[in-house]
Amino acid sequence: MSLIVQKYGGSSVANAERIKNVAQRIGHAREMNNQVVAVVSAMGDTTDHLIELAHQISTSPAPREMDLLLSTGELVSCTLVAMALQEMGCKAISLSGGQAGIQTDAAHTRARITGLDPSRISKELEGGNIVIVAGFQGVTEEMDVTTLGRGASDLTAVALAIGLKAARCEIYTDVEGIYTADPRLVPQARKLKEIGFEEMLELANYGAKMQPRSIELAAAYHMPVQVCSSLVEAPGTLIHEGAAMENRNKAAGVAADRNVAKITVLGVPDRPGIAASIFEPLAKVGISVDTIVQNASVDRLTDLTFTVARTDARRALEVTEPVAKSIGARGCISAHNLAKVSVVGTGMQNAPGYAATMFRALYEAGINIEMITTSEIRITCIIDEAKVPEAVRALHAAFQLEKE
Repeated sequence: MSLIVQKYGGSSVANAERIKNVAQRIGHAREMNNQVVAVVSAMGDTTDHLIELAHQISTSPAPREMDLLLSTGELVSCTLVAMALQEMGCKAISLSGGQAGIQTDAAHTRARITGLDPSRISKELEGGNIVIVAGFQGVTEEMDVTTLGRGASDLTAVALAIGLKAARCEIYTDVEGIYTADPRLVPQARKLKEIGFEEMLELANYGAKMQPRSIELAAAYHMPVQVCSSLVEAPGTLIHEGAAMENRNKAAGVAADRNVAKITVLGVPDRPGIAASIFEPLAKVGISVDTIVQNASVDRLTDLTFTVARTDARRALEVTEPVAKSIGARGCISAHNLAKVSVVGTGMQNAPGYAATMFRALYEAGINIEMITTSEIRITCIIDEAKVPEAVRALHAAFQLEKE
């Protein structure tokens, strides 16, 4: 008997009919002589609605209370899925993240998993139960509820698959797998049969519909992840170690991320230690910085620009402005109407011309590049958010990603 871990996203459990559909899928997996653990997200847009409600009550909700509030969305969906399975005649039980043994640090709203005790899950499986776990959450040593960050039900599923030594982790969503681009923007986008962890991590970090930390964890423990649709029967995409691209001379895909803001510190004195004095306070409050550009010094003054998630922009500016004043900079400005478009592929490592092709495609589409960042297998351009659809279509065509 194999043990599999499945995860169902918010769109898959958005209403009663879809919850019943998910229950039927889980029940079918159990009928195939598998032990099944299923992780579920909150129904539809529940998390967004809870965040909006919290901000109607408080201008600055306490992170601890936000975590407890947001965790309720997953509790609702996991109990309803368990009820649907019981109605079908299946033995099933729902567990919160804490009951499932997910232990975290105390970094509320973006906690990290510090340990996993799957003994309760194992006991329920041995008793013949299908176990439904609320995703996105865990508990601290003090038993405070934490959440793992947006989209982190993927992370819950991968962590449980590893901890339970499952045969595989299956991620069910509203698309049929991983595509060469968002098919809503590029109708010609092609579904990939397989993709390696390295490429998938870059795509996830730069806008593809997977939680990056889940890919990091799966790669570290060599846990294969199958991404499929919960709405139709179709082969998905296998994310696994050492997966060769279908054509290693091509890019794997184009990703776009609209959650981007830019902060520029003007007139920064050009002396040792200044960069550390700017970025250390941001790190202390848990704000991740992505692209960093420093202009050439003129009269020992320079401008320093960096990007953060748009959701962190206000807090980042609050932290950076007093630092800028303390180091004698002229001040800070910010822009929120930005996005990242990225081309990813291991084929870039030893093949020239990818950057030139990308820049030419954006130029011919009339799209200005504000900042550029690269890795061995990725090129990312910061552009105007309004230009994302044209940029993704132009890059997909330029790299001929619609072709096998």
